[in-house]
Amino acid sequence: MTINCKGKLIDITSPKVMGILNITPDSFFDGGKYKNEADILFQTEKMLNEGATFIDVGAYSSRPGAAHISEKEELNRILPVIDLLVKNFPEIIISVDTFRSEIAKQTIQNGAAIINDISGGKMDENMFQTVAELQVPYILMHMLGTPQNMQQNPVYEDVTKEIIRFFSEQIFKLHQLKVNDIVIDMGFGFGKTVAHNYEILKNLALFKNLDAPILIGVSRKSMLYKPLEITANQALNATTVANTIALLNGANILRVHDVKEAVEAIKIVNQIS
Repeated sequence: MTINCKGKLIDITSPKVMGILNITPDSFFDGGKYKNEADILFQTEKMLNEGATFIDVGAYSSRPGAAHISEKEELNRILPVIDLLVKNFPEIIISVDTFRSEIAKQTIQNGAAIINDISGGKMDENMFQTVAELQVPYILMHMLGTPQNMQQNPVYEDVTKEIIRFFSEQIFKLHQLKVNDIVIDMGFGFGKTVAHNYEILKNLALFKNLDAPILIGVSRKSMLYKPLEITANQALNATTVANTIALLNGANILRVHDVKEAVEAIKIVNQIS
């Protein structure tokens, strides 16, 4: 099981780690932490040294109720960071967290390698065609609604079946356009209650039937800290537990704030596989 990133085949048979680099002022955990070049370079180097295979850069906050920003503002935030990272880390594999096709196009042209779309192609009708033309790996995430309204009473008849149906339909469309490297992300916390999130985590192995690599993004999310009555800052141990459950159920990529601990979880799980 491999994905092609700028001509380099990445084997994800053994799970890999994607480090999160939010350059937004209002992301739920690390918003506003990386505001200048020195901070961005320090955090990126730290994650790479700790074993991150991918760095996921996001310039649009998708936390519940986050403020909407224009395409121009997103582009102005993210392009200088892509240029900075490519210049300082020539071998870096950058994933761009965006639902906008124009952002996807310009960041790939400037050195990024993967598009990570929280909307799964639902918020920009040109995204699938753009990814097909760019011929880059595409992370297809499920979200109910938009970041502005997704947590306003999300309802499903059967959350696992409905998300599998969504993936099946979107993967079919992508295959029609000859997009080959598709990674699926259940979208924990994106239009789901805490109960929905744990139902998905429990049933994660069922998603293997879609024959696509699985990315898990639960790092420090409220599904972890709310049941424990703690904060995101205190949720590292809970994140490791959830990531371990995901790995045992077939996860291929862990998208995390804390790379070292995720790499250790993979190494331990690999001991029994």
